[in-house]
Order: sequence, then structure tokens, then C-alpha cells
Amino acid sequence: MDDHGLRSNAVSEDDSDRETEHQHVALLQSLIDSGQVEIMDSEYITVNGPKVPKIKFKPNTTVLDKSEFSLSTKMASGLGESSQKLKSSENISDMVLNREKGMCPYRSFSYALKCKVSNRFLPNSMSVLDIYNGKAFCGIFSKDGKTLITAAQDRQIRLYKSDDSSYKLFNSLSARDIGWSIIDVAISPDQNHFLYSTWSSSLHLCSLNESSHQEPLCLSRTSRRFCVFSVVFSSDGKEFLGGANDGCLYIYDLQSHAKVKIPAHEYDVNSVAFADVSSHIIYSGGDDGLIKVWDRRTLGESYVKPVGVLAGHMDGITFIDSRGDGRHLISNSKDQSIKLWDVRVFSGEKAAEKSLQAVHEQTWDYRWQQVPKRLFTSKDKLEGDTSIMTYRGHVVIKTLVRCRFSPLETTGQRYIYTGSGTGDMISKSA
Repeated sequence: MDDHGLRSNAVSEDDSDRETEHQHVALLQSLIDSGQVEIMDSEYITVNGPKVPKIKFKPNTTVLDKSEFSLSTKMASGLGESSQKLKSSENISDMVLNREKGMCPYRSFSYALKCKVSNRFLPNSMSVLDIYNGKAFCGIFSKDGKTLITAAQDRQIRLYKSDDSSYKLFNSLSARDIGWSIIDVAISPDQNHFLYSTWSSSLHLCSLNESSHQEPLCLSRTSRRFCVFSVVFSSDGKEFLGGANDGCLYIYDLQSHAKVKIPAHEYDVNSVAFADVSSHIIYSGGDDGLIKVWDRRTLGESYVKPVGVLAGHMDGITFIDSRGDGRHLISNSKDQSIKLWDVRVFSGEKAAEKSLQAVHEQTWDYRWQQVPKRLFTSKDKLEGDTSIMTYRGHVVIKTLVRCRFSPLETTGQRYIYTGSGTGDMISKSA
């Protein structure tokens, strides 16, 4: 449910040319959205009408099965050999009754067994929460699950009560400085405030309560079109990290209003994340197809070298999500794949060059063209790809489709889930 607005893979040096291009793109996109124009080519697979044919993709789990990630996930989700076992045929109510009676083997439920039980009850149905006058691009829950925030192209930010099944709307704000749409939303760790970004030089800080106050936080004073595509709070809530269309990372101190600008990627920075609660290690993913890892303890405007690079995607990165353990993350890409990474195994310079070359050779535009068949059927693997696992079966098109790990507390992060250009929400076992 997110989008980064209108942009291209190639970055022009001439701002006037960029502005003209954006105007042409906006016009063409509006015609396509209205149904007056449709781009057809036998090279592409249609996803707006019929569903994409089932992709014949047999994942290679050799590396994953031998990894620390696989072992820790099995233990956390109740699938490890040493964990208490729950037979698929066993009645859960009987198991609970036996536990209350003190009968073996369920005198107490381990954390992993609780996850194994809850994994039987994953949501598998959909209901309509609300209907908007514009496309919804953002949807995020507060950490305690009591509030849901959505943001749409109709310029409205809506706050719902989500600690019960009512999902009652309790506040609605009109966003400011909308250049095209609200792009991203982030909730502070103390769950008192939230940030939103638009095609604007400023982000806005708002209260999660009934207040309508919005504080603008300026990141750039340039005449060119500027947008923060991804924003996250640090674990202490004193700073936020943003990734922008100028290829830079921005670290903003909410107390002093000081900011650090870090040139990071050749093209747009589409997604940023902190590795863990320390907020020392930063992940960034861009339209150059690379994921970069930064240590902010050694980071400054005079030193901008990442500590490592993860290469393996053949098109731009649309989203990254950290597992929260400081070691693993997943990335979604326009090459129609999700990859799982261990940041202790970086890619070499040759792999990074291969990834950049593959991105440069892409000739389709995911904003209005259908997905080329070759991206679904190709079995090529980038030389030097250090990812643990590659997942396919979803469609990345028109917008920065997100992917996330399932919650640790309820699933042991056994799954990852992603949106899809087919209109589906897809889960995959990690």
C-alpha cells in the first residue's frame, strides 16, 4: 500500500529535464489510470486482468537449510527437534486441558510451542475496513497493536482503534504539502507521535492523540523535486532516518533539529531500516539494485563509506525489512524476487558491479508497463550473489511493494509476507 511517486531509474543531471520528464510521466500515468491508454506487448505478462500464471519455481533451500537462520527460526516457532512437539492431529483444547491437569508433556507451554499453536490460526480471510476516494499507499500498526494508521492519495491520514475488532475511526488529518501523495508513515517507539512524508522538502511530525498539530521538519532547501520515500524512527525515538530521491540518507535529531546527509546510492533510496534496537547499524536499499550496510558510529558527512554491500538483485530494491537480530534482513525487488540475507556475508566488488550492470540493462518501467516474461521465467543467478534464499511468486509493479517478517511474538518469524501487483497478500515460509 505504498508508493514513491513518479520517478525513473535514470537520474538526469539537468533539473529542468527532470521536471519535464515528471510532467510527461504524470500525464501518461493519469491516462493509464483512467483506462484511456493501455500499453500492450507480447513480451509482458498482464496482471491488471487475469491472474499471472502460476510460476514454475522450485526454490533451492540448500544454503538456507544449513544456515543459522533456519535453526533459530525452527526453534522460535516450535519446529526444532528439542522443542515440545504438537502433533497435527492433536486437539488443542485437549492439550490445554491436560496442561491444566498437570499431565505430561504439557505442564507448561514453552514460548516456541505457543508460536506453533498460533501458526495454526493465521488470518486467511479479508473484510473491508473502509473505502477511500484515493489509492491507499500506507498502512501501519503501532507497536502495541492498539492503533492503525492509513494514508491515501486523497490527502487524508486516518487513525483507527485496533485493539479490538471494531476498527473505529477516531481521528483524521489532512496532510500538508502534497506533491502527489502521502508516501510513507512511521510511528514513534513511545507511540505518542507519527511522521509522514510526501513529495516535499519537509516531513511532518504529528500527535497520535486527538490533536491536529503538525510540525514541519525541513530536510532539504533545494529547488528540485524532493521526496523521502522511506522513514523510520530510532529505537529511543530521538531521531529518524530517511531515504530520499536524491540518493541520500538523512539522519535527523528531533531535539536539536540537526541533520546529517549521507550520499548513499547512485539512484533513489527506496527503503531504510535499523538492524536492531541499538540503532547503530543501518540498512539502505535503492534503485541501483544494491543493499548497503552502514555503521553510524563511524559515519559522518566527511566519511560516507558503507561497511558492506549486498548484491544479487537485478533491478531496483523496493523495500527492506530487518529481522531485528542485527544479522538478517529481507529485500523486495522489481526483479520480481525477495531475497534473504545474512549481513555477516557481504558481496564482493565484482558482484556489486554485476548488479549495477543488470539494473542499467533493464528496459521496462514498472510504473506503467507490465512485467516482462523474462523476469518470471529466468533462472539466472547473479554471479557473486551472497543471499541465503530467493523467493518468487508475487508481482512487483506500479508501486514500492513491501515485504516483512511475520511477528516474532506470535509466529516465531516463521513466515515472510508481501503485497503483490495481482491484488493479493502472499505469505512464504522463511
